[in-house]
Amino acid sequence: MKVPNAYDSCYRDENLYANFNELITELEAIIDSSYDGIFITDGKANVLRLNAAYERITGIKAAEVVGRNMVDLVREGLYDQSVTLLVLEQRARVTIDQIVKRNNKHILVTGNPVFDKRGGIFRVVTNVRDVTDLNRLQNQLTKTQEETLKYQTELNHLRALHIKDPDIIFRSRAIAAVVELATKVADVDSTVLITGESGTGKELFAKLIHRHGRGDNRPFIKINCGAIPETLLESELFGYDGGAFTGAKREGKPGLFELADGGTLFLDEIGEMPPVLQVKLLRVIQEKAVIRVGGVKQKSVNVRIIAATNRDLAHMVQQGTFREDLYYRLMVVPLHIPPLRERKEDIPLLVKHFLDKFNKKFGFNKVILPDVIDRLTEYSWPGNVRQLENIIERLVVTTPGNEITADMLPQQVNARIPLPKTGTKLKEAVAATEKYLLTETFRQYGNWNKVADVLGIDRTTACRKAVKYGLISKKQIF
Repeated sequence: MKVPNAYDSCYRDENLYANFNELITELEAIIDSSYDGIFITDGKANVLRLNAAYERITGIKAAEVVGRNMVDLVREGLYDQSVTLLVLEQRARVTIDQIVKRNNKHILVTGNPVFDKRGGIFRVVTNVRDVTDLNRLQNQLTKTQEETLKYQTELNHLRALHIKDPDIIFRSRAIAAVVELATKVADVDSTVLITGESGTGKELFAKLIHRHGRGDNRPFIKINCGAIPETLLESELFGYDGGAFTGAKREGKPGLFELADGGTLFLDEIGEMPPVLQVKLLRVIQEKAVIRVGGVKQKSVNVRIIAATNRDLAHMVQQGTFREDLYYRLMVVPLHIPPLRERKEDIPLLVKHFLDKFNKKFGFNKVILPDVIDRLTEYSWPGNVRQLENIIERLVVTTPGNEITADMLPQQVNARIPLPKTGTKLKEAVAATEKYLLTETFRQYGNWNKVADVLGIDRTTACRKAVKYGLISKKQIF
């Protein structure tokens, strides 16, 4: 065995010292090359060192803090708080946000404890990251996203406004939203249920969906389910084979489903469809095939179904007068058209459209004065757009001159709440006003439940007051 000598011992010590210095140099280089700031204290919060990145981020130089204690630095106001002290207190990693007062930088500070073999903290290493630019970019991104959303909303609105359909005239955002949804679902074959009061233009939106979907070169077949007797409705929808019933053609007849093959079948007033036919309609929608009356052979049909109603189908389902399964088959895409009274900004545009239409049709050059537009806008329009169109046509054909004035409007549109004369007792004035409101509201809606709803009272109160003012008899209540 070789006996170690003094030379070998010195060589090993010198080699160990060189390796240690090399390790220290490497560690220094790593710390100083870090883009994030590094701040190191001992277990008693005395500052040992910091790197160049820390000086750059915070503006605090090493000479100002190295060798000093964090408690004193916080007390002197150089820092508003110290993550090092929080780490020593909690004995765990801590992250805080700090604003460096010297350069108004927003920094993210994370302190990490380093434990010795006995479990004591002998170093706290703090990483510092400048998030000022990050926060600015985040704010810019948020602002850009908000502006993008705003512009997208405006763009969608403008796109809806510029859809080429001469029959749909509007300015309101309510109808713009309906038009946008209608054009969005036009490209798919999902069943659409259009709801809205009578006269709102449900058929126009059905045609809009058809035109932008399957196109004008494909059939668009309409049937009013409430206008055809139940005995004929089935054969109209599904067709019949020869000899199916008395009077039937020998060769049979295709139904509307077959005629609409490849196109759209618009089922208007679907709420009026008899329960027996609801079952057959559901089967056709599910199986995409029809069986003619008196026949046994199925015929496949590729038909887009659009239904419409002014009735509350959900309430009819609860009452058992409309099939629940058919209701949900039709309700794949609901499309509700708001009444004209809820989108009064459309009225002036519609008035101009109808005025131009009837002037051209009858060869007139009539004009409507501004106060007439005001009266038309104030009216509640229980008959919606259809009623407005009829009144404009009436004004155009009955006005003797070229100017249509307010005194030429129909009585129901031109009506005003009569103001009581000076000296009228308050009780009498209130009674006159109540009678007027009850009379006019019932005349518009023809239903005391609706009157009560519009006036914000219960039906019992509405009927009691109607009896009081002689509008109805007690027998009519029941």
